[in-house]
Amino acid sequence: MSEKNNLREQAQSIIQASRKQGNGKTFLLWLGALILGAILGWVGPAPLISFFDFIATVFTRLFQFIAVPTIALAVITTLSSLGAQKETRRIFAHALSYTLLTTFAAAAVGLLLYLWIEPGNLPAEAIGAGASAIPMDKVGSLSYYDHFLKVIPNNVLQPFLAGNVLSVLFIAAAAGLGLAFMPRTENREVLLKGIAGLQELLFTLIRGLLYILPFGILAFSAQLSAQIEAGVIVGALGKYVAVVMGGNLIQFFIVLPLFLALRGLNPLHVLKKMSPAIAVALFTKSSAATLPVTLATAEESLRVNPKVSRFVLPICTTINMNGCAAFILVTSLFVMQNAGFELTLPTMISWLFVAVLAAVGNAGVPMGCYFLTLSLMSSLGAPLGLMGIILPIYAVIDMIETAENVWSDSCVCAMTNNDLKDSLPESAPVSNSI
Repeated sequence: MSEKNNLREQAQSIIQASRKQGNGKTFLLWLGALILGAILGWVGPAPLISFFDFIATVFTRLFQFIAVPTIALAVITTLSSLGAQKETRRIFAHALSYTLLTTFAAAAVGLLLYLWIEPGNLPAEAIGAGASAIPMDKVGSLSYYDHFLKVIPNNVLQPFLAGNVLSVLFIAAAAGLGLAFMPRTENREVLLKGIAGLQELLFTLIRGLLYILPFGILAFSAQLSAQIEAGVIVGALGKYVAVVMGGNLIQFFIVLPLFLALRGLNPLHVLKKMSPAIAVALFTKSSAATLPVTLATAEESLRVNPKVSRFVLPICTTINMNGCAAFILVTSLFVMQNAGFELTLPTMISWLFVAVLAAVGNAGVPMGCYFLTLSLMSSLGAPLGLMGIILPIYAVIDMIETAENVWSDSCVCAMTNNDLKDSLPESAPVSNSI
């Protein structure tokens, strides 16, 4: 009997060693693709850059194609099994608590940096010239009334066709809870088996996408490098950019790791395991499109319990927007300051709460934070020309924000899994080894 146990332990150690070796090779492959893409994008000829743009577009569409059904199936399967159990409330409570704490922390860091660096006002003629760069069809289209009204679907297909993540979550939550509380008949079991089969198919497709992802990283990196070399991404806003970028970096490398450390987790280990999802978020600029990779990485590399990951991550994709909260706060203060608004400390603190609430309700799509801020400033009558000046550099800001959002989602998922590892069946505790 002891000999069998020894053989089993040896087999498990071999599997773990091979998994670590595979993860190391994958990380090096991704890093190599990132560096090679940057070099080719900088010095490559125009036809090669066009080809990279095509490949990047293909991968972006593939991520978007998989993202919506991933969200729906993950929430349905999780709630159908946990909806009638107390574990659901506990998972949601932990996820929501960590989401609010990290989002408030991100906004607070942005506010402190704003007070410390004190960005100045821009010349009036620069603000007027920037107005021509604003996509005016977006102004006022993201009012809170319209935003919340769009969450309630008037048919089943429309949210999936439009990619409305909050509305898809609404439908998936209703279906999952309905399956959890409906009578345990043969029809219910058939439905559950069909949904489980679809989810297995989806995760097979995700693994296939991860297998060819180095080509996508190569194309994304080349595309960004070519934009920088061509002068598309430029900025002359100095202190404002320093506040936004500095806040993102502090939240990414100091605040979130501190949250992990306080919960007994090794930040370097979690960051290393979740680096594939963070890299994809950096280039897709969409936490919703990155969700399939985030889910697969959390379960296969970080060994998070699927009951946690498939419930927490889809929710965090829509409400856990650390980078967005900081951007909304800092940009709103900067625009209002240039408009001549009096920025007292109570006003700034009030806008901190506005930024957090707005970020929680923002969709995880490219430029979502920009258009939401644009709508808020439009309702105040602030000079929208300043938003046009910000627009050319927002491409880089959006990349950093999305990577921070996905990193925060990963942290919330890891902390929730760690908190509930002893109470959930088949729970895999997150390792602390690097």
